[in-house]
Amino acid sequence: MEKKRGFEVITAYQSNGIQLPIRATNHAAGYDFEAAEDTIVPSIWKVLFKNIAREMKPKETKLAYLAENKKYLKSTLVPTGIKAYMGEDEYLQLANRSSNPIKHQLILPNGVGIIDADYYNNENNEGHIYFQFIHYGLTDHVIKKGDRIGQGIFMPFLKADADRVTGNIRSGGFGSSGR
Repeated sequence: MEKKRGFEVITAYQSNGIQLPIRATNHAAGYDFEAAEDTIVPSIWKVLFKNIAREMKPKETKLAYLAENKKYLKSTLVPTGIKAYMGEDEYLQLANRSSNPIKHQLILPNGVGIIDADYYNNENNEGHIYFQFIHYGLTDHVIKKGDRIGQGIFMPFLKADADRVTGNIRSGGFGSSGR
């Protein structure tokens, strides 16, 4: 039987006890993904609160301070240890769990993630799927290995009549399809 779509554990995580994504109920559209390792998602408010507590300083000092602490101003990638295979006219849509914003103050900065069919087994990272989070809570949030962090939904897509492609070959993760 030919494989149509599904999940596999990437090579680097084969011995880490990674669970393949599953649907939580018979009628669930999404497959629940778990974190492959403990990950700290820093609070974006840390920089703001630290700046408020400081005295006013010259502009250059503030810019240097922000550059030094930019880790709090960017998203955090949470590894899943999973890759997905699918048909060439399909993609895997990554979505946040509905409970993440209300319970953990975690959001996906890009709204949804898109995993294209050619991401599978790419030469840079074997197609490893990550969820990207920003944490707007007051203190850092710790995601533990095995915590359900998001869901993936296999979706078909349509092509335009005059479809054109660049001919580029995917070689990696976020932003690897160009520009």
